[in-house]
Amino acid sequence: MIPAPRTLTKAQWQASNGPDYVSVWAWRQQMVARFRTDPRLIVGMEAYYKAAPWDFVNHWVVTYDPRRTDPGTTAYVPLIMFQRQEEFVRLLHQALLSSASVLVDKSRDMGVTWLACAFSVWLWRFWPGSAVGWGSRKAELVDKIGDPDSIFEKMRIILRWLPKELLPRGFDINDIRCASQMKIMNAEHGSSIVGEAGDNIGRGGRKLIFFKDESSHYEHPEMIEAALTSNTNIQVDISTVNGPATIFQRKRDAGRVWVPGADLAQDLVNVFIFDRSDHPMKTDEWYETARRKALSEGLGHLFAQEVDRDPSAAIVGTIIRAEWVRAAVGAAERLGIKETGMWGAGLDVADSGPDLNALAIRRGITLKVVLNWGDCRGDETARRVIDIVEEYAPIEVQYDCIGVGASVKSEIGRLEDDRVLPRGVRFVQWNAAAKPLMPEGRVVEDDEDSPLNQDYFHNLKAQGWWQLARRFERTWRALNDLDFKYDPDNLISIDPGIPLLHQLIKELTQPVMSKTAAALKQVVDKVPDGQRSPNLADCVMQAFWPADTKRPMVIHPDVMRNVRRRGEMRRRLVASGYGYV
Repeated sequence: MIPAPRTLTKAQWQASNGPDYVSVWAWRQQMVARFRTDPRLIVGMEAYYKAAPWDFVNHWVVTYDPRRTDPGTTAYVPLIMFQRQEEFVRLLHQALLSSASVLVDKSRDMGVTWLACAFSVWLWRFWPGSAVGWGSRKAELVDKIGDPDSIFEKMRIILRWLPKELLPRGFDINDIRCASQMKIMNAEHGSSIVGEAGDNIGRGGRKLIFFKDESSHYEHPEMIEAALTSNTNIQVDISTVNGPATIFQRKRDAGRVWVPGADLAQDLVNVFIFDRSDHPMKTDEWYETARRKALSEGLGHLFAQEVDRDPSAAIVGTIIRAEWVRAAVGAAERLGIKETGMWGAGLDVADSGPDLNALAIRRGITLKVVLNWGDCRGDETARRVIDIVEEYAPIEVQYDCIGVGASVKSEIGRLEDDRVLPRGVRFVQWNAAAKPLMPEGRVVEDDEDSPLNQDYFHNLKAQGWWQLARRFERTWRALNDLDFKYDPDNLISIDPGIPLLHQLIKELTQPVMSKTAAALKQVVDKVPDGQRSPNLADCVMQAFWPADTKRPMVIHPDVMRNVRRRGEMRRRLVASGYGYV
């Protein structure tokens, strides 16, 4: 007997260049013959597939791919999943059982909509009384008869290729009572799949589960969210990214990334990441070829958005490019740079409301820790930071000292006056509105045509962000340009184990640069398009751009004992710009 089709691992898929479709078609024909010879098998089949939608997909679903143009091939092929695709179907099943919502942050052309359509057909067939909803931004994207790019035509294709033994009794795909515009009915089980479009999404009555395709592209997403909240317990948002300020992106950033085997969150959206690297055919070679083609056509920003899942790719004036930040993750190890240098930190103090305190800790060029926590009084923030950084002493903490940071400044002053500040922990005021450092220096060192810092930057914040961007750019060039000469101390590396890594990458690429109207100097807009303040990124910037160039620091003997060689400590202090006392 021919073995049943099954999901392929990435390695299996690449080794065989995809599924053996001839064997899959033969297995299906063999099973249909057995159903017709022994109808009792259908009863067992129903019970089996009700508990295993992933096997239903591999065994019976057909997809359509018009790019298959080789002689002797057909555009209709069995949907044999690769590993990440099966994990998505299992997540949908888990969400169904636990009434949890899902958001799919996907790269382009991963087959997600086909999988969700297949899951919808499975639910319609094997869960009596189920009501499935589907929506997209335009009606023709939801259903356009004969157009396989539309959602309902995909489901009709799946139904047309199912053997009659797997269809409900009396179902006829050509009968308007069974399948009409934006509606597929299962009269035997009382199940339905209904479509809605645009602002009408969520207005068509209660649903067991509702799929929202192209979820980041809706014109009035708040209206849709309000309607769906009362009409379904299970939302599935599917989309490529479309900028950092969309409702889709806010939900994604507030959600929890799901990993196989983990329980689903009930109070947060469960985020499923479908990266291009998950696809067995989208190899690094494919990626580089496609990226170069996009760049040559002037479409690099769209490639970054659609393939790299970069929500900030299309923003004009972004200070730090996302590809630079991604390159910095684990850069020190890849470049063979040994971890050395003093410990330093940056503290961004929370404003009122949803704003969060944020702390970044680095050693030399490597960002080791980023943390954030809810709003609290300035004195509490100061003491909490001390508790965190004391284990890294000697360490210098640069903190936002103006506005809401004034309360932290007051508490630090009190602790210093009372001589209770832990030894080796030093706080340095960081004033974003201050004048740029080295005002007579050039923006680009050793370039006499480059403007002076005092003429180019409006304040210290603009200079700090510009300098951080240069660190990321140099790191990217060090990894991608074999002829690039660099000083390791001028790079930046991010520890890949940081739990808030995705949020940090997003925030680092959020701010944009613009010019003042009066003096045409560079200023930073940290919250374009109504986004939240990038607190994590701000504290990283502060940690990597010292407030002054020479600053005395007293190192207590008890702290010095933690360092094996006193001479090495002195050398590091001097090299880092400290005056040693």
